[in-house]
Amino acid sequence: MAETFDLIVIGAGMAGISAARKCASQGWRVAIVDALPYGGTCALRGCDPKKILRRGAEIIDSARLMRGKGIDEAGLSINWADLMKHKEGFTDGVPASMEEDLAGSGVTTLHGEAAFVDSHRLDIDGVVHESRNFLIATGARPRPLDIPGHEHIIDSTAFLELETLPARVLFIGGGFVSFEFAHIAARAGAAPVILDRGKRPLKGFDPDLVELLVERGAEAGVEIRREATITAVEQAASGYRVRFDTSGEQSSLDVDLVVHGAGRIPEIAGLNLDAAGIAWTERGVSVGAHLQSTTHSGVYAAGDAADTPGLPLTPVAVFEGKVAASNLLKGTTTVPDYTGVPTTVFTIPELTRVGMLEQEARDSGIDLDVRYTDTGGWYSNYRIGEKTAAAKILVDRAADRIVGAHMLGPDYGELVNLIGLAMKLDLSTRQLKSMTASYPSAASDLGSML
Repeated sequence: MAETFDLIVIGAGMAGISAARKCASQGWRVAIVDALPYGGTCALRGCDPKKILRRGAEIIDSARLMRGKGIDEAGLSINWADLMKHKEGFTDGVPASMEEDLAGSGVTTLHGEAAFVDSHRLDIDGVVHESRNFLIATGARPRPLDIPGHEHIIDSTAFLELETLPARVLFIGGGFVSFEFAHIAARAGAAPVILDRGKRPLKGFDPDLVELLVERGAEAGVEIRREATITAVEQAASGYRVRFDTSGEQSSLDVDLVVHGAGRIPEIAGLNLDAAGIAWTERGVSVGAHLQSTTHSGVYAAGDAADTPGLPLTPVAVFEGKVAASNLLKGTTTVPDYTGVPTTVFTIPELTRVGMLEQEARDSGIDLDVRYTDTGGWYSNYRIGEKTAAAKILVDRAADRIVGAHMLGPDYGELVNLIGLAMKLDLSTRQLKSMTASYPSAASDLGSML
């Protein structure tokens, strides 16, 4: 029998790390465990490394947009190996840095596969640890694909570790991962294809702006096949042959690489939750609004592993982790505030959203004012040569409050943060328009959008 703790955090991503630090700072005896290097998906295998690679794609695209406007981009290209080294310059140091910081905060750092033995004991690679409380923050993993030849498909983690980028890349699924990676690959000289089962990719975003993004991506070399169901992935003489069904017609594509971008599920299968009496579903650990397990008072969950209303985003995981820690420490039932949380697809240009979709707002009975503007000809976009940009802001006429905002364009992933803050603070559009912004900046466009 090993040590006894006040709290064991399972998962050393952003949700788990923030909670472990908070509880240790209050004198609790805290341990954290992960089978993978510390840092979680975002810092090591997702958001951060992806956006470093995107920087290379941004440079290429920016130069192309200024063709004939003073920039000669002839010969400009991405050196994939060097770009990956730049990415590794950030990611390689993260695990040791995270672990040192946790240890310095008084957190015991453990490594290995964790599984519950009973309601208060956790087996970590054969050593049993006891704790009064647990926080499950294990994140998510790629959804299993029941496709013949699935062993030939790589996931997003493997894509971010490619030493060379093949010429023909196929992405399965029309979500964040496929779109972001495809936009990078196209600017790096590859010919990416996205196969999506549905009629509309990026379903969580405004459909009008999604179509503008699809057109812009096509100009850059990103091909999208809709209503395409993959039936098999086979090895071919050169690379792989992907067979798929489109409206009853069989087709195939020969490619060099097939990448899984078809969604993720909570990473909880190996935790043996039933042994501890912890309820769960395919959406994650079943928790109340204050993040406490519905069946085990000593267990909380946060981030992608928890079944909450929060979007599967790193900032959401962080504040859920902090709220869970606060509730554990104080015995309170504080509920996380999800108001005004933006989400962005970092394609080129980026597509972003905060609040309701237009149809959701109409279905809710709001007296809706839809303020749509094509901003492709505005100064901020003319300056850099970008012609594809638009904003759709949804306003409740009666309350003069923004209930949703949708934007496609350069720097709009930053601009949407102002709207998110306005929604969180319950500001009216009149108050928001009274802001005097730095000019000329993307934020200075907000008053005109409203």
